[in-house]
Parts: sequence; structure tokens; C-alpha cells
Amino acid sequence: MTQDHHLILQPGALSLNDLRAVWGAHGPLTLAPAAYAAIGTSAATVQAIVAKGDPAYGINTGFGILAKRHIPQAQLEQLQQNLILSHAVGTGELLPDHVVRLILLTKIGSLARGYSGVRPLIVDTLIALYNAGIMPAIPSQGSVGASGDLAPLAHMTLAMLGVGQVRMRGELMDARAALAAAGIEPVVLAAKEGLALINGTQVSTALALNGLFLAERLLEAAMVSGALSLDAARGSDAPFDPRVHEVRGQPGQIAAAKIYRQLVAGSAIRASHLVGDERVQDPYSLRCQPQVMGAVMDLIAQAGRTLLIESNAVTDNPLVFPDSGEVISGGNFHAEPVAFAADILALAIAEIGALAERRIALLIDSTLSGLPPFLVREPGVNSGFMIAHVTAAALASENKSLAHPASVDSLPTSANQEDHVSMATFAARRLGQMAHNTGVIVGIELLAAAQGIEFHRPLTSSSHLEHVHAKLREHVPAFDEDRFFAPDIEAARRMVMEGELSAACKDLFASLH
Repeated sequence: MTQDHHLILQPGALSLNDLRAVWGAHGPLTLAPAAYAAIGTSAATVQAIVAKGDPAYGINTGFGILAKRHIPQAQLEQLQQNLILSHAVGTGELLPDHVVRLILLTKIGSLARGYSGVRPLIVDTLIALYNAGIMPAIPSQGSVGASGDLAPLAHMTLAMLGVGQVRMRGELMDARAALAAAGIEPVVLAAKEGLALINGTQVSTALALNGLFLAERLLEAAMVSGALSLDAARGSDAPFDPRVHEVRGQPGQIAAAKIYRQLVAGSAIRASHLVGDERVQDPYSLRCQPQVMGAVMDLIAQAGRTLLIESNAVTDNPLVFPDSGEVISGGNFHAEPVAFAADILALAIAEIGALAERRIALLIDSTLSGLPPFLVREPGVNSGFMIAHVTAAALASENKSLAHPASVDSLPTSANQEDHVSMATFAARRLGQMAHNTGVIVGIELLAAAQGIEFHRPLTSSSHLEHVHAKLREHVPAFDEDRFFAPDIEAARRMVMEGELSAACKDLFASLH
């Protein structure tokens, strides 16, 4: 549970709200004291196996296809050290701190369940890193999502050894110096501990959680901007009638229609064309918003259920079962559930942007919207939103390529021992770029719809949408004539990505979390 951003971690009991809080801000972390008994028992089981000397994978053998190589007891510490050094082969941009916090949290929670055979020292060192704000420098590329996120988690583990670099307060520095400054002793890994640290799906899961939380914000922001576009285009709210959605029965659609009804309720713009409007039906991008965004809502909820389970899971290998003294080699490190969840989120994020792009196209087309061409006075001398829509179209098209499922790909590794992999880490990592793209599209729609609303003055929109309009105008003035437009788009994108739009109507979206 969380109190004042202080998370008391009960292994196996993290909630999505806990994970959102850690994603959003850094705060102190404490492991529930009752968890230490299971950790100690699991570590003692491993030590008993080491003392006995019988071969056990990952404890006193080589790794992967080298599992048949028995390692003498005197070399077990070197075995674990070498494992980390050899597997730290990541490349690419470093993962941001908010993702690394989730990696550390879920790895701590997984090890603390007591099936991984690590000493309490290992868990405590990870907690100390977290609380000191020492974020391991983890490259974003180099994992295929089985046998766990080996390379990125090896970079995480390097920080515990005082090797390589870490990030503190946004600055890169030497890991050993950072540990010394925080009063943290570098660890020497015992039997199995290196393998327990680098096996697991925590990196792909953290990246997918990042995509999930961004998708939630995009969903809410696009519903707000879509409702604003409806009023700007003088569309009808009749398609949001609850009876229409109840007879279909899709839960997300029913919930989305209710939110749209609440968003536009009381609009004087809508009231002005209830009588005498020659149009019979609105284009799908206005009329079918509950059907599309409701389906998106259901996909996001489905992905959230999978990722919450995975965030609490034990996913390293082999697993230690102290009750029987057995060490069982399995495959929980295979991140197929995460890959599928990430691919589902990719579809959701792409569709949010695709529908918003169509509404932008509608608004700038005077034959459809009834508004001035390209939403600007004196079109011709002014180009208005003409090329802003081109940017939205470019990003929507880019998302179509990025939405191709990553989980259908597999490339065997480790001399064909790992002959089917999930590609979950890329599946999850690409969600960040897709979310950025969609955030820009929705931001442009927000600007366009707000501009459209102003052409209907002195008529007003609903109280909710007027509040959103006012918040936007705190950041971006009305577009009276052509000006340097990119800063305005960036300001609107930030409002979308930081949750400012949904915060303006937070009571309507409370049921989604």
C-alpha cells in the first residue's frame, strides 16, 4: 500500500495504483518485514545444495547450453561475477528513470517472494539503490524477452557490484562513487544470485507498464479532444444515447458513451442546431467514438490485468522450493504474456491516433465542418492548420508500421538452446515512441477543436469542455494568423502526455482506474 508516496512492499501484492505512483514519482520504499523469512529460507536452501555438491542448474553449473559443465565450489563467486560481466552487452539509449524505478521495484518484489535463492543482502542492496535515487544505467536494446531480459538486467546488476555507470539526479556518474556517496557497499554475488538477478521479465514488463500508463492518458485526452471536435463540427450527441450501446453490450463502449454524454452535456453549441440541421448523420470519426474508444478501453484494461500479474510474478530460473528442498528448472522467464500485452497496447495507441487524425482532417475541411478552411481567418494569406494536419497524418502512418505485432517474430539464440523467444522487450519499448506520436496527434486535434469552438462564439460548449478550453488557452493563445506553430503543438502535446486534459475532467474518468 502507499501512504504519502511511501510504498510498503508486500511481495506479490503490488497494485496498478502502486505501480502508477512509482512511475510518476520517486518516493521511499520499504519491504514488509514479514517477507524476510521466506527470503532467508530460500537462500539457506541454495547454500545446502552448494554444501552437498550435487549438480544443480544455475547454482554450480554453467548456463544455457553450458549447463552440463560442473563448476567447483571455489569458483562459484567468480561464476556469478563473470555471468554479469559477460551478459552486460546492451546498446542504445539509456532507459529513463521512471522506467528504471519500475524495473527495480518489480525485481525487488519478485526476489522477495522467496523462490529465487538470494540472500536478504541482495534485496536490501536493491532497496538501498532505489531509496538513494541511484538508477542503474540500462541500455534500451539487447533483449529478446527470453531467457529473461538478460542484457538489461545485467546492466542493472552491475550497479550493485560498483561497476559501470549510474544516474543520480539526472547526471551520469561512476557506480562505485555513487555507492560510496550513499554509504552502500558493493556486493559479492553468491551462488545463483547473479542468475536470479538477470533472469526475469522485469525490463519488458516495466516498459510495457510505461506504455500502459501512457495509453491510459492518451485514451482520456483523446476522448476530451474528440468531444471538443464534436462540438466544433456541430455534430450530434444522439449516437451516444445509452440505449444504442446497451443493445450491443460491449462494456467499454457502454462506459465510453457515458463519458461522452457527460463531456458534452449542457453545450449551447449543440442546442443551437437541434432544429433545422440538414445533416442526417455525422462521419464515423465523430459518430463512432464510443465504439472505437470503448474497444480501446477494453484492450487497455486487458493489458493492464496481464501486466499486473507479471509485475507480481516470480520469473527467474531455476526456482527454489524450500518446502521440498527442490530446485526446478522451468521457463517463467519467457515473456510471451508481456509481448502479447504490449502488442495489444500498440493497437490501442495506434487507433487512438488514427481516429484523432481523421477528426483533424474533418475540422480543416470546410465542406464537412462548416468552419473556415484550415481553421483560420483569411485563408489563403494564412495556411492555418494545413500542415499541422500533415504532421498528424505522418505520425499516424508511422504508428501503423510500429503497430505490427512483435510477438509473431522469433530468432533463436544461445546455440539454439533458446529456440523460441518473445521479443517482448522491443514490443514494449516501441510503445513509448508510439505514445509520443499519438500525443502529438491528439495535441493537434485539441488545438484545432479549440479553434473551431471559437468560431461559434458567443455560443459556449459544455462546462467540462469550456474548462478544458480555458486550460489550453493558459498555454497557447488563439490562432488568429500564421505564426511559428511547433511550440504550440509541443505545449498541447505536453498537456496530453502529462494528464492535464483528463485532470480537468477527472471525475468523469475515475471509474477507469
